[in-house]
Amino acid sequence: MNAGVGRFSQRIFLAAAAMAAPVTAMAHSAERGLVMLLPTGFAITGGGIAVLASFLLLALAPRRLLGRIIAARLPLWTQRTISPLVPSLVSFVVLSALVLAGFTASEDPLANPLPLAIWTLWWVGFTLLQFLVGDLWKWCNPWYAPGRLAAALGWPAKAPLTLPAGLGYLPALLLFFSFAWFELVHAAPEDPAGLATAVLVYWAVTFAGIQAFGYRDWMHRAEPFSIFFRLVGNCSPLLREPVEGESGDPAAGPGRVRVSLGWPGQGFLRQAPLSWTGMLFVLLALSSNSFDGLSKTFTWLALGGINPLEFPGRSAVTGFNTAGLAGAFVALALLFLAAVMLGRSAGPGGPGRPAPGVMAGRLVYSIVPIAVAFHIAHYLTQLMVNGQYALRAFADPFALGWNLFGLGPDFHVTTSFLNNLHSVSVIWGFQTGVIVLGHIIGILLAHLIALELYGRSPDDTRAAVRSQWFLALLMVGYTVFGLWLLSTASVG
Repeated sequence: MNAGVGRFSQRIFLAAAAMAAPVTAMAHSAERGLVMLLPTGFAITGGGIAVLASFLLLALAPRRLLGRIIAARLPLWTQRTISPLVPSLVSFVVLSALVLAGFTASEDPLANPLPLAIWTLWWVGFTLLQFLVGDLWKWCNPWYAPGRLAAALGWPAKAPLTLPAGLGYLPALLLFFSFAWFELVHAAPEDPAGLATAVLVYWAVTFAGIQAFGYRDWMHRAEPFSIFFRLVGNCSPLLREPVEGESGDPAAGPGRVRVSLGWPGQGFLRQAPLSWTGMLFVLLALSSNSFDGLSKTFTWLALGGINPLEFPGRSAVTGFNTAGLAGAFVALALLFLAAVMLGRSAGPGGPGRPAPGVMAGRLVYSIVPIAVAFHIAHYLTQLMVNGQYALRAFADPFALGWNLFGLGPDFHVTTSFLNNLHSVSVIWGFQTGVIVLGHIIGILLAHLIALELYGRSPDDTRAAVRSQWFLALLMVGYTVFGLWLLSTASVG
């Protein structure tokens, strides 16, 4: 009887997956367009329990033993820092060629290399690479080399203006929200010509900001992708630290760095508290990614009065999704601040209690691994499918009949792994593991940061644990929410 039911369920699943397999539709074509019939409820519950259990285990772990484990590193090698000049120049040339292709090559976003490069290879693939090997963006962003060229041609080396300190990360916050709106709400973010225009305008605005306010200030507090990738790089298990007495900053001249393998997120333990605007930037990175998944669910569309089986397109939900994107950000910010402030009030009073800004500015680092996990899990299938389209598009980037990679006539983009019960189970299991692991790392970081914020006595340790109760509950809830997003019915 059970075997018969299992075979029947398999047939139903495969039929649903086949009907809902991705079709040619713009750069987000690889997103899920099926109803999961796997037994996901157990995995969602188990994921939440695993995150809660990690908090309880950390609360009971001896502080000294935990400190020794976290501080453990495996030295790998020492290397000289390389100048970012050549990588940045290559990046600028490649970006220029992609923009040219956006204006002149195929109008099909799955045949034009620009949308595939921006939305799949860079925003998804490069983010994953940042997590694996550390911050590469500071070496290969497309502004450093043009800035040096401008200086060589006589542009004043000293910036004429100063970016007001009181702004904090506000410029980056506004620019990142604009980027998220363009990606998630705009009717056609994958249109090659429209995207080429947006990229060109953004590059020019950033270059003007660098020339007006200086490279370091603008890239540190106003250029959102430098900030985002720096945060992602700090999650990397590969740690790069300057050799004593030498600079590890590639823009500061030659030096040596020591590369070692450590716990993911260990780099945040040495970071100063983020300002309020910096904290909001981190929360926006997570909330925008979460809303990307939420906005495609049957549940969200039903709230907007949209029949998900007859989805009319983005233009019909522009206002609704704009409100949703902003609302998701506000909701997460309020939940995080409430959890931190309630945790602060649960600890002892007096002069030893951390200031609200210091506590929130340090603990928000624990959100970064969760944001990275959401990013990887949410865009995994897009990378798997659109990565194939990118290979085909880059073989003939300007639609001139080239075949740079020698692709044979039998090369076809395949989505068969989305139509097979076993492969879908493996993919969903991997996504589930990424979400759960990201939250466990977040729990670990929050616990270690709280131990630093409170003193070293046994009473201080207990106070640090109490201060994490509400944040831990928020992370458990967000784990369940993230896994629900992966499994609930949605449109692609």
